[in-house]
Amino acid sequence: MSEQIAPVEPAPPRSGVRWRRFAATFGIVSVGAAGMIALTAQGALGAQFAISGMPFTVTADRLDGTGFEQFATIDHMIENSPNEGDTGGQVLVMVSAINQAKLTNLCQSISLGGINLRITAGDAGKPVSAKTLVVDGDSVAGNASFTNINVGQDASTLDQVPGVRGNPGVFSQQADTVTITNLRQNNYATTAAVFTLPNLHMSFSPDGC
Repeated sequence: MSEQIAPVEPAPPRSGVRWRRFAATFGIVSVGAAGMIALTAQGALGAQFAISGMPFTVTADRLDGTGFEQFATIDHMIENSPNEGDTGGQVLVMVSAINQAKLTNLCQSISLGGINLRITAGDAGKPVSAKTLVVDGDSVAGNASFTNINVGQDASTLDQVPGVRGNPGVFSQQADTVTITNLRQNNYATTAAVFTLPNLHMSFSPDGC
């Protein structure tokens, strides 16, 4: 007599499953935050970290960059992060990478609930400079111009920022240079091989950037 096998009940849906479906559809490997991207350029740092899940604001009067790339990925928080909300601990972000960057009148702030931690630098004619700057964010605004831009390039073939690439089949763009005025970003992670901040000032403030 043949053995009868009871039907298996489907598992209940889990929070964050939409990001896994997104990754499967578009070929994005869940590689974590910008720090999970291997920065293999000379002098670059191979940082690896889980994001806190607390977004921070970055503004600048002007950004000038040489070697620009942009593509999508998924950032991850630690398991059971208090900041995961209904995201399942995963955040879809745009990775913006610049080989050499200068930012004039940089401001960064993060809300800590009733007070902001605010950082400013790069004023008085001495801009902030960065090498192999990689930023993960879900919003970028400003007035942008590019030279020799490729839109729709496969992210695995990017070559403007040595060692920083997306995954096969992922939509991306790259350009020789980028200039953005009145820059405003909502970010989750930033890494850089070198980050120089002239006239750095850090304080708690009732006002953000």
